[in-house]
Parts: sequence; C-alpha cells; structure tokens
Amino acid sequence: MEFSKGKIRQIRHLMILGALLVLALTYSKEVFQGIAFFFGILSPFLVGGVMAFVLNIPMRAYEEKLFRRWRGKSAAKCKRPLCLVLSIVSVSVVIAIVVGTVVPQVVTTASEIGRKIPAFTDKVLENLDRLMKDYPEVTAKIDELELTEIKWDSVLDSIIDFLKNGAGDVLNSTVSVASGIISGIVNGVISFIFAIYVLSQKERLEDQGRRILTAYLPKAAAARTGEICSLLYKNFSSFITGQCLEAVILGFMFVVTMTLFRMPYALMVGVLIAFTALIPIVGGFIGCWVGVFLILIDNPLQALWFIILFLILQQIEGNLIYPRVVGNSVGLPAIWVLTAVSVGGSLFGISGMLFFIPLTSSFYALLRESVNSRNAGKGLPVAQVEDNGGQGEGRQTAVEKQNSAGKDTGKRTGKKR
Repeated sequence: MEFSKGKIRQIRHLMILGALLVLALTYSKEVFQGIAFFFGILSPFLVGGVMAFVLNIPMRAYEEKLFRRWRGKSAAKCKRPLCLVLSIVSVSVVIAIVVGTVVPQVVTTASEIGRKIPAFTDKVLENLDRLMKDYPEVTAKIDELELTEIKWDSVLDSIIDFLKNGAGDVLNSTVSVASGIISGIVNGVISFIFAIYVLSQKERLEDQGRRILTAYLPKAAAARTGEICSLLYKNFSSFITGQCLEAVILGFMFVVTMTLFRMPYALMVGVLIAFTALIPIVGGFIGCWVGVFLILIDNPLQALWFIILFLILQQIEGNLIYPRVVGNSVGLPAIWVLTAVSVGGSLFGISGMLFFIPLTSSFYALLRESVNSRNAGKGLPVAQVEDNGGQGEGRQTAVEKQNSAGKDTGKRTGKKR
C-alpha cells in the first residue's frame, strides 16, 4: 500500500511531535527549569504588557470621550501623549489616595497600641495575682514543677558558634536583599518604559501582529486567531472595568453604613476594602480583618458589630452586585463567575482569580458560537436568549446573527414568490 506525499508528511510530523513529547517527559525537570529561566528573562516585558493593558483602559476613555473632537494632524500628535500622561496620573492619584488614607491611620493605630500595651500588661498581671489568690491549688501545682537547671556552658558555646557562622550568613543575606531590591527597581523601570512604548505605538504593533499572522498562517486560521485575540481583549478590559466599578460600590457601601452606625475609621476602612476588593469575591475579607483590628483597639463591641455588618454587606455584594456587575461586563452568567473564581483560586491563587473570569468568558463565548454553528448546520434550533449574568438579556453571536439574517432573507424571498 502506497501513501501520498501529504500523508507521508503528516506521519513524519506526528513522529517528530511524539519524539519531542517523549524527550520533554524524560527531561521534564530540565524543561521546567528552562521555561522558568525563559520567563524570568521575559518577566519585565510581561509586567510591562500588563501595565500597558491596565493603563490603556483610562487612556482609551480619554481619547474616545474627552478628546474625541481632536482630529486634526497637529491635534492628533498631542492627543496620544496627553491622554497617556492623564492615564498615568489618574492611576497614580488612585494609588496615592489609597496609600495616603490607609498608611497614616495604620501608623497612628500602631502607636496607640504601643501606648496601651503597658496598661494591658499591668491588667493581665493583676488578674493573674487575683487568680493565684482565689485558686491556691494552681500555685501548689506550679511549685511542684521541677525547674530544669540552665547549662550556661552550652548556651555560651551556641552564642560563639552563631557569631562565627552567623556573621557570614547575615552578610550574604544583606547582599542578596540589596541585589534583589536593585534588580526589582531596574525591572520596574524597564517594564514602565516598555508599557509607554506599547501604548504610544499600539496601532502599529497591532498591524505588525496581524501581518505576522497572515504571513505564517492560512487565511482562515489567521482571521480566527485575530477574532479570538479581539474577544480576549474585550473580555479582559471589560472585566477590569467591572471589577473596579464593583470595588467602588462596595467601598461606598461600607463608608455610608459605618458612618450611619457611628463606627470609627469609616473612610479608611471603606477605601481599604474597596482596594482589596479588586481581588474577586474574597478580597474584601482582607480589608475586613484590618478593619476589625483597628476598631478592636477603640471598642471591642463595635468590632463585633462591624463583623456582622461586613457579613451582611458581603452577602449582598457576593450574591447580587458582583455576579451582575462583573458578569454583565464580561457576558458571563453568575454561576460561571463563581465557578471561575473558585477554580482559578484553587489552581493559581489570587492571580488565578483575576485571570480565570475573562478566560472563562472567552471560552464560554467560543463554545456557545461553536454549539450554535453545529446545531444550525444540522437544522436544529439555535438559542437566541442568553442568561447574561442572570438578567435574561438577549445577545447574539456572529453565527446567530447570520442564521437570523438567513431566516429573514428566506421569509422575504418566500413572500415575493
């Protein structure tokens, strides 16, 4: 039996792929080390890409809404740098407000704790003395305990060994920490410069990427890859916008309710919870424990009421606000939002929670389009209504629109006949 040239080429490619998989499994440790080294080299550029993606959201809003009438050549040259500067300033102002609101209050509370520790210690000692007087059997049990004799020679030897060996370790640790800080600063500067370059040349980079796809992929595959990239961009940008909106709503709810119930640190706790709520669903708990710690210093009973208030608002936010605000922004039903957060957090922690919602939304849209396309090809009915975040709002995909257009055309031609 003879094979065609195309079949022989396909078999050869499968054999090469199988050999590569066997080598990858055999030397898996070296492969993972190489991947880690590769990503370590590219980490400044990956971080810069993330920074560019985040900064592009307010920059695009400035370009399309605030400066949309700047269309001349001279205005166009100033429009992009001005919007980029405004975007950087906006993000910096938000971070400065959070840090300026939270950090001074935490420092003040820490100093108050330091002042209250001596009084707290005296109160504990007083209670212990009272306990000893009221329960003499406890004192008798303590007296029966045999106190071990301290071997000062061994303690002195341990101190000498630490001074001999620990000095070098401390020096090495200091050098490592210093080099890590310097490396982090350098990588941060490189990431920031790369982000600025990407934002200033994003149209050109997009065109270059499109031309690379059309050059090395078939026309249909290149077009499909471009559609998937556009879908990912839309879902990620919508998710970030919805997540920020949800965080602002939650922080405002805490500021208002804590002010109404006359709880201390209302503004600071509200800002902190809004900032930590950027982590999907569970981020607010971080701000909760900080708020409990701060309120506990002033009034333990109010700290208990704050926990009850947090649980109530968290239930409202988690079951009503978050699935609808974020779910509607990415076009994902509420149940899949919760599933994406749970699975992403279990696999990759906080970063998994952040990335899995838009990834799940993109996969959901692609799967829905594929299912509708196959059902339409078999003559089966296509779902026209989407459970968009539990709202029941209709949204049609490209395939669904084509099917609807085909049905409408058929109806019109049938009427003419």
